[in-house]
Order: sequence, then C-alpha cells, then structure tokens
Amino acid sequence: METQQASLKVTAARFLRSVRILLRSEVGGRAKLTFAGLVALLFGLNGLNVVNNYVGRNFMTAIAERQTDEFVRQAVYYICVFAILTIVGVIARFTEERLALLWREFLTRRAVNLYLEEGTYYRLDISGQLAHPDQRIAEDIRAFTVTTLSYVIMLFSSALTVVSFSGVLWSISPLLFGVAVLYAASGSYMTIVLGRPLIDLNYDRLDKEANFRSSLIHVRENAESVLVTRGEDRQRTRLLHRIDDLVANIRSIIAVNRNLGFFTNGYNWMIQIIPDLIIAPAFMRGEIEFGVITQPGAAFAMLVGAFSLIIRQFNSISNFAAVVSRLSSLLEAIERTHTSDESRIELEEQKGQFAFERVTLRLPDGSPLLNDLSISIPAGSRVLVTGASPAVGVALFRAAAGIPVAGAGRIIRPGSEDLMFLPQRPYLTPGSLRQILLPPGEVSATSDARLRQVLRELGLEELAGDVEGLGKEQNREISLGDQQLLAIAKVLLSKPQFVFMDRVESMLRQDQFDRVLHLFSAKSITCVNNGERSNKRDLYDAVLECHEDGQWAWKAIRL
Repeated sequence: METQQASLKVTAARFLRSVRILLRSEVGGRAKLTFAGLVALLFGLNGLNVVNNYVGRNFMTAIAERQTDEFVRQAVYYICVFAILTIVGVIARFTEERLALLWREFLTRRAVNLYLEEGTYYRLDISGQLAHPDQRIAEDIRAFTVTTLSYVIMLFSSALTVVSFSGVLWSISPLLFGVAVLYAASGSYMTIVLGRPLIDLNYDRLDKEANFRSSLIHVRENAESVLVTRGEDRQRTRLLHRIDDLVANIRSIIAVNRNLGFFTNGYNWMIQIIPDLIIAPAFMRGEIEFGVITQPGAAFAMLVGAFSLIIRQFNSISNFAAVVSRLSSLLEAIERTHTSDESRIELEEQKGQFAFERVTLRLPDGSPLLNDLSISIPAGSRVLVTGASPAVGVALFRAAAGIPVAGAGRIIRPGSEDLMFLPQRPYLTPGSLRQILLPPGEVSATSDARLRQVLRELGLEELAGDVEGLGKEQNREISLGDQQLLAIAKVLLSKPQFVFMDRVESMLRQDQFDRVLHLFSAKSITCVNNGERSNKRDLYDAVLECHEDGQWAWKAIRL
C-alpha cells in the first residue's frame, strides 16, 4: 500500500537525484546555460526593484514639496525603470518556462522508457500496487518540473529581496525591520499549523479525480457491452460513488482553505498598515520627509513578502508535496518490478531453436499446472497445445513470451525477429494499414502489391479500399475477427521462424483458421497453437496434451 506522505529524506533524495540525472544528461549543458541566464535576470530584477524603491521615494517627496522640475525628472526615471522591469520580467518568465519545458521533456521521455522497459507497464498493472501510473507520468511530472523550478526561483528571489531590502529597512527603522522578521515568522508557523491537512487531502484528491475519470473512460470503451448487458444502473452507481468520494474530499479541502483564508487574508491586510503605524509618528514630529513614509511601506511589504513565502504559497506547496510523493511512489514501484523475482523460468535466446527444458508451471496458490515439461518444437511443424484446462496453455504462452509466471525451468527460443506471439485478443497499433502491418523500419520498403496480396489471401482486400487505402489512417471500427486476421497478416509479412498462438481460433471461423494454418505451412512458419478446438487434431503434426494433475503427453501425428 502506498504511503500518502513521502518522508523529507526520501523526497529530498528523489529531488536531488532528478536534478543530478538532468545535469548529467545530453541536455544538461543547455539546462545549465539556461539556468545561469535565468539567475542573471533575477539579479537584474532585484536590483531594479531596489532602484524603483528609491525612485518612488523621491517621486513622492517631489510631489509633497511641489518641486515641478524634480517631479518631471523623477517621473521620467519612474517610467524608464518600469519599462526595463517589464522587459526583464518577461524575458525571465520566458526563460523559466523554456527551462521547465526542457526538464519536463527529459523526465517524461525517461519515465516512458522506464515504464515500457522489460514489461514494467504489465507488471505494474497486474500487481495493482500503483494507481494510475499514466496520470503520474503525464500530469505529475509536468506539475513537478514547473512547480519545482518556480519554487527555486521564488526562494532565490526571496533571498535576494531579503538581502537587498533588509539594509533599506534597517537604515530607515531598526524597529520596523525587527517587526517584519517576527511578523513573517509567526505567520509562517500559523499557516503550517492550519494548513497541514491539505497535504494528505491534495494527495487523495489526485487519485480520486483519476478514479472518476477512469470510470468514465471504462464506460466509453465498453459502451456496447454495457448496453447489451443493461449495466447502466451498475455503472451509474459506480460513477456516483466516485463523485461522492471526490466531492467529500474537495469539501474537506475547501473547509481547510476557509480556515487558512481567515488567517492569511488578515495577515496580508495588516502588512499595509504596520509600517505607517511605526513611521507616521516620526513624520508628525518633523523628523522625516513625506517621501520616507511611502518607502518603508514598500520595503516592508517586499521584505515580509520574501519572508512569507510559505504563507503565500502554502496551497501550492501542499499540492507539490503530494506530487513529489506520487512520483516517488511511481519510481519505487518501477524499481520493485525490476528487482522482483516473480518467476524463476530462465529465458535463453538461441537462433532456430524453440524448446522447453524441465519447465514447471504453477498457479499463484502453488497448485501444479504443468510438471517438468521437456520438449523441442520441430521446425516447420504445426503443434496443438490442449488439455482439460485452458489455463495450462495460457500459462505456457505467457512464460514463452517472457511474462512473469510462477514456475521454474528454462525456455530456449529465437530472438524477437524469428518468434512472434498472437494473443487471443488482438492488438493493433493505431495508424494506417501500412503502419499496422509493417515494423517501423520496413513501412516504406514493402510494395503495395505485396501488402494487397497478403490481405487478399486472408480475405481482407476490402479493408485496403482504393489506391490510397493502405496509407490512410484507419478510423472505422474493425471487427475482432478482422483485427485477428490483420495480426496474422503481420506475421505472414514478417515471416518469422516460429509463431505461438493463444486461442486465436476463437475469433475466427473454422475455414478461416484452416486457411491460416495452411498459409503458415506454405511460408515455412512453425506454428504452436494453444487451441480451443481439440477435435481438429488432423490439422496438426503433433499434440501436447496437458492433464489436470500437471502431467503431460507428447503425441506425434505426422512427424
């Protein structure tokens, strides 16, 4: 079960690791250069703010003393400073966004590679140990990079502001400086106390939002099945339950924000009056000029704002803590899948060989499915795998494909270019027929005539349509049977040495399946089929019979 709040140590380690990986990557040099430029811009902005503070003081003094020439001069200075501040501020924001995009792109590409590596996506799905990894990769990485960079810049800017305006405020009133520090420290402490529940609540909200969205997607993707089985009431109940959970969570967040708002709004309003309460008496006694009253007010606001980063950004910080925790969970789950030893079945690649050596398969509860299987699949043959339970053939298919299965032994198989797998439910990548049927490196190398010939052999010539049919995106609905035939067409075009099928005939008519086996033989493709139609043994050269007690028997028919 996931922890809902990552420890400070783990969070810091994950953050530093992420930064270190970026800086050592191929884009690290560009990231360093962009960040250096951003720091220089922030120094410039801070210096301009100090200049603006003094120009504002002189401007107000000129008004109070009715000095027209000085008023015009200070007004020109004011406008120039504002113009430069605008330009530098926009460039700094642009640079920040480009750096955040660079970081997000790098982390997302890395996360996608890790997610698709060694079947991680499959292991995470069947283990159920991580909720919504897709959202964590798509949304949480975006929030992490953008928010982290924003906080780094805010902290850096706040530090510069503290250094710059502490001297300004101290020179005007040491008492006001002390009040600013104490006021900001007290406010930060109270904000943390009042807003701490938001961290867990925001963590839960992300998952509850994803649960509701995934339930809606489930209805859309299974619309026909829901309609046929009249499952609307069950889906409505499920969706309304998701909404209730989400609404209850958001209500709790709103309640905490209300309590926090009472404090932070009052805190921010008081910033405006505190400097006047301390400085105004000195002006009334004639000790300072009028412009000095406005200067400490601005300096006080800048200094307290710098010290009050937690107060101003607490909602964002609580969301950020949840995002870091979720990303930490994602990385830890991926690492666990890479180090877990779910299967002791050894896979060995050997060209031209497909064999099982002392392979034992078990159910998750330890019950035997198959004991000590040792056979070699003869090249050019058609082999049927059958038995009392289809679970045995399914487990053998998964083990050969490299999917973790409880068991032991060794499977010798050729490389991926010489061995293909056809699952019961076909999967076709989105795209045109040419992109569906051919690997990326051969999309433009195979002629239209060759593609149309294979489609015609399988009775799929209508899918190609007109002359441009092979290159157009497939937007229409394709039946499961035709999807399975397209997957078979892909095998015929690739011409591997071996193909392992899992109950493929369940999607096809008998005459279609007979035709497929004939085409495989004609192209010298060795075929192993975990079949449902065990009465059609005359179509095969050998049969592997699997019994309920884990025993098996190999029966040659035409070998």
